[in-house]
Amino acid sequence: MIFVTVGTQKFQFNRLLRYLDYLVEKQILSDEVFAQTGFSDYQPRYYAYKNFLDRDEFNQKVLESQIIITHGGTGAIMSAVKAGKKVIAVPRLCKYKEHVDDHQEQIIKQLIGKKIIIGVNQLEDIEDAITKCSTFPLREYKSSTKTIIDSIDNYIAELSK
Repeated sequence: MIFVTVGTQKFQFNRLLRYLDYLVEKQILSDEVFAQTGFSDYQPRYYAYKNFLDRDEFNQKVLESQIIITHGGTGAIMSAVKAGKKVIAVPRLCKYKEHVDDHQEQIIKQLIGKKIIIGVNQLEDIEDAITKCSTFPLREYKSSTKTIIDSIDNYIAELSK
């Protein structure tokens, strides 16, 4: 299954949802698709969706999926990566009124550079990205949070001496 999540901020991502509907309708995409559509007003006709999922429903969809297609939000991307899922990230763009700026392009570019996700700038590249998922090696994400906290603790300890 492919799980699509476009986040829960008050922005639509109709462009992505509409394009995926087209791929399913034309049978270009044959996998089962389920989407959390958030504040988008486009209602998919060819795949299942729900505007918002509670935490348990969301986690269940993540577990059931092989691929997660998401917007470029760090929370959605990192939760999928930490769950060991193949992630295709599509940035929300300001010019389509999907966000206030284009910071998601920068986030996605950074994570592509680390070979953690597959990024898609053009919707037409989603098909190739899905195909690429079959050979894309899962790279374990290692959080640096503990290292940062330890570094701060050590710094404070040095100041206290």
